[in-house]
Amino acid sequence: MPVLNNVQAVNYALMQEMERDPSVVVFGEDAGYEGGVFRATVDLQEKFGVERCFDTPISESGIVGAAVGMAINGLKPVVELQFCGFTYPAFNQIISHVSRMRNRSRGRFTLPMVIRFPSGGGIRALEHHSESPEVLFAHIPGLKIVMPSTPYDTKGLLTAAIRDPDPVIFMEPKRIYRAFKQEVPEEDYVIEIGKANVVKEGEDLTIVTWGAMVKDTLKAVEEANKKGIFPEVIDLRTIAPLDREAIIQSVKKTGRILVVQEAVKSFGVASEIIALVNEKAFLHLEAPPARVAAPDIIVPLPRGEQYYMPNPDMIYEKILEVVNFLT
Repeated sequence: MPVLNNVQAVNYALMQEMERDPSVVVFGEDAGYEGGVFRATVDLQEKFGVERCFDTPISESGIVGAAVGMAINGLKPVVELQFCGFTYPAFNQIISHVSRMRNRSRGRFTLPMVIRFPSGGGIRALEHHSESPEVLFAHIPGLKIVMPSTPYDTKGLLTAAIRDPDPVIFMEPKRIYRAFKQEVPEEDYVIEIGKANVVKEGEDLTIVTWGAMVKDTLKAVEEANKKGIFPEVIDLRTIAPLDREAIIQSVKKTGRILVVQEAVKSFGVASEIIALVNEKAFLHLEAPPARVAAPDIIVPLPRGEQYYMPNPDMIYEKILEVVNFLT
């Protein structure tokens, strides 16, 4: 069984799906000859040729618009936009066409396409390279939003995304592209989109998180365990559709909820999760819902990320605060 990091898992999934299905095409900014800025598409052009893996102009609206036409006409495009902040020029296509085509055509057309891009901070990049914009996409009906946290999940979720008949936004936390490795099965497997993963069972507190924050959260939980505190950790895997049932069932068991997100605090996914808990499990709560998130400012780049991004120490302190409420 190969041992892969996250970026290798992306490449592995793309390679297998292109071998399995000749309608899968991969293209984007430097996605062809160079193999992508993070080398997620390396060797694909060499293996499958320039007709199935190719470079594009730096025109995000054009890239996504071309993918719409391809998907309507029987292909399964997987497009790469170089960085999370480069998605904004493509918003017109994403909102006006990608998300609406099934509804607009009354089901006549679906768009089996994937829009991939590195997301989040942690590598001291430049402006527009380090945002965490998942909530912007999650607010658009008609899109599925996926953000894996491990190589195993990356391969299974990307495979599922490529096979999905509807459009998927696939966000890859760049900070953990090469942070660790994991055994990843060679055989074909998919992970259901919309199904969260209980990474660690516990009874004192429910922690909901996703992407790069899963790794940091587990570090904080290790310290909490030394204090006799045993949180339950849920990796969402998918922002939309949200696995509401997994969250509610866990909160009913633990009586407490903490949401950890890399994105800015206000108007985020954490806010939606807390609203959900208040609506569906309010009477089970033994402490106010809490959040750990970045401050409501633009990422202070190229220096200053260490003061901006949530870290294990911040998560640990918030765990203690929530668990010890009124004690």
